[in-house]
This record gives sequence, structure tokens and C-alpha cells, in this order.
Amino acid sequence: MITSHLSGEKITSTSTEAFSLFEKSRFGEKKNSKIEYSLVETLYLLQKNKLSILQNKKQIDFDALLKKVKRTDKRIETKLPVYTALRNRGYILKTALKFGADFRVYKKGIKPGQDHALWVLFCVREQENQTWYDFAAKNRVAHSTKKKLLIGIVDDESDVTFYEVSWVKP
Repeated sequence: MITSHLSGEKITSTSTEAFSLFEKSRFGEKKNSKIEYSLVETLYLLQKNKLSILQNKKQIDFDALLKKVKRTDKRIETKLPVYTALRNRGYILKTALKFGADFRVYKKGIKPGQDHALWVLFCVREQENQTWYDFAAKNRVAHSTKKKLLIGIVDDESDVTFYEVSWVKP
């Protein structure tokens, strides 16, 4: 199990297990001789019992971290099931904040840096209203980044349905 530390909003680890998991599955990012995890990665790894988190020598469990994360990320309960569904299928997901999306998704077997992401992913709740303008904006982001648009729709039971959208020239 990887031991990590929470400081502010950053979760990091210097353990050899963290570096090994990074090399194998690209969890986290290498930063200043540490592995830094995103909040959604951390929650996923906690669910899988691959990570423990310490804050001031006190262990933090999944529920406590989720409560803390909800204060800064109101959409975490929408993003986590989508992230989990794709990670469980072997895809690597990284944040896509600079694209205005939730995640970049890489083909199976491709690691970030080896090739570009295949999809830009937006996570939405089934009961959320989406306008054609919202849809067009998402599609425009995907097109301008030369990626396919993937929408993960989360229902009330946290089941996820995925829709891929791409441009077609008739």
C-alpha cells in the first residue's frame, strides 16, 4: 500500500510503491521527487485500498476525504463514477482543465507523453439540463484540441453511460 500525505489540497507520496505505480499505470504526476495525486485519483486509489493518506500523522479515510473534496469540487460525485468506470476498464485519465473539460482519456496501452489523448471527456448528471449551446461548446473544445468528444452521463445509481461524438464530413 502507498502511504501518502495531505497538505492543504495536495496529496503526495515519496514511497517507492508510488513511483512504481506511476511507471506501471500513470497514477499521479512526478513533481520535485514526489508523486502528486489529483483529488479524483486519490479517491479512486482509496476505494481500491492501494493508498493510505496521513494528515498530521492522522489517517484520513474515504468518507472524510470526500467530504473535504466536496468543499472545493462540487462536481466530484459526478466525476468520480466516470473516472472509476474508465480506469476499471484500463484507460488512463488525466485532468483536462486547460481544455475546459474534466479529463483527457488515453487509449489502452498508451501512456501520457507517448501519444496524445484520444478523447476529451465531460462528466454530466442525467438530470442536468444541457442545451444545444452546451453541447456545441463541448464539441468545439474536442474539435479544436483534435480529440473526439466523450460524454459520461451519470444516473441516480451512479451508473455511467458513455457517448462518443465525432465530426463527420459527408
